[in-house]
Order: sequence, then C-alpha cells, then structure tokens
Amino acid sequence: MTQAARSSGRGAYHDDFRLSITKALGDQLAVALDGLGRAPLTGVSLAALDERPGVYQLYFMGDFVYVGKADRTLPGRLRNHLRKLSGRRAIELSDVTFSCLYVDEDFSALAPEKLLISHYKEKGGIPWNNNGFGNNDPGRRRDATILKQNHFDAMYQIDLGRPVEGVVVGDHSLHEFLKMLKGGLPYVFRYMDPPMSQLVTVNVPKVHLSADEAFRIVAEATPEPWQITALMGYVIMYPESPAEYKSACRYYRSGSVIEDSPSYSCEELTDEDKTGSAE
Repeated sequence: MTQAARSSGRGAYHDDFRLSITKALGDQLAVALDGLGRAPLTGVSLAALDERPGVYQLYFMGDFVYVGKADRTLPGRLRNHLRKLSGRRAIELSDVTFSCLYVDEDFSALAPEKLLISHYKEKGGIPWNNNGFGNNDPGRRRDATILKQNHFDAMYQIDLGRPVEGVVVGDHSLHEFLKMLKGGLPYVFRYMDPPMSQLVTVNVPKVHLSADEAFRIVAEATPEPWQITALMGYVIMYPESPAEYKSACRYYRSGSVIEDSPSYSCEELTDEDKTGSAE
C-alpha cells in the first residue's frame, strides 16, 4: 500500500482535526437568544435591564431584523435605537421588540455580534445589519451618496413632522436655537454656524414645534447662500444654495420650502455601505 493510500481515504490512521470554536460560540448564542421572550422597546422595559454589556436582537412586526452588541451597557445602546426609531416614518414603536443577553467583558472582546451575524448569514442574513441601520453620521463627503432602495434611510425616512424635544418658547439667538434643534432631534442635524448667529434673534412660538416648523424658522433667519437640506436619514445646513442632492426630500432656502423626490440606485450595497452596520 502506498503512502498516499495510508494517509487518505477510509482506513487512514492520521488526519487533521478541525474545530471552529467561533462557530460553536455563535451557535450557542443564537440558541440562547432564541430561547428568550421578547419585550417591547420602551423606556419601561429598558429601565428593568442591568447596566451591563451584552448582545441583543431587534424584531420588527415579529420579524428578526437586527443583532448588535453593547460594549458598556445594554439599556444605553437600546435607548439610542429607541430614539432613532422614534424619528422615522413607516415605523410604529409598538411593532418593535427586543431580547438580550448579558456577556462578560472578556467575552465581549470576541465580538459576539459578529459571531451571531455569521451564524445567521448561513440562514439568509439579517435585514437591518447590512442596510445602514446601525450607522452613525456618515460625514460630509457622503452627503451626496445616492442611497439604495433597500437602505434603512430610504425605507424609513426621517419624520419632519415630529416635535422637537426640549424646545423653549420665546426669543433665542439663532446660535442657541440651532444647538436646541441638534439636541432635540432623534436624527442627525449637522450644520455650520452662520456668522453673527449669536446676534440674530428668532422666536419660538410654541412648545410642540415640529422639525419642519423649526427649520422654516431657521431658513427665514438665514439668507442666501444658506440652505437646509433634509436628506432621507438626516439634515444638514451649509452656505451652498442652490446645491442639489440626489437623496434629498426637502430644501429650506431663505424662508422658502422646496420639495424633492429622492433618486435611487438598485445596485447591491457595497462593503463601504455596510461599514458600522453591527455597531
């Protein structure tokens, strides 16, 4: 019998043993999470959680849509998601639930959410983990990006009719009012402070001021070339009027409001689009 015959095939007396520890961990995590119940994504549910790191799964209308991790505290990370989802159209918060597992800090270093993503990738993937849901502010250079139709921001655009939190009735400097807006909106508002903004006064007529009403007030106080652009996932303000954006749905220019229809691309998401989706 040849050496090749002895070392391969049935009856061989030596071979390689392959053990995928990471796959085993991912499988066990998935089983543990699937064995849990689901709680509504509300402040009450989050208040009952321990301030510990862990992994979690989100469900929308009963479907599993996202897995993520919290390096510091689960309730803090989930509150961020609750705030973001509260500012989106076509999403009822009552349709969003979650389950979670606490994990030790040492185990957190193994990126448990990536183990779960790999586990579910074999089963078809997780919708919100590859469409931009977990992304933060993409930055100025990505403002002109044409979003894909299955991008989270394209499917669930920001709600400009939502009231701004923490609004104080009365006169404010434009500088103060812009800071108020940035802190009171459940989505990104990135802006450049106009010159002399501390000397320009704006009036806030009511407490329950919608984002749309607030941006109209700002637009009236900022002449050309200042422009507020409501993109599908966030809002920007720069001295660039009349700049056009493919993913814009509304412009505010010198007190005028201009509606727009976002353009789409049906191409698959690139690796760059997916960056940060599991955060």
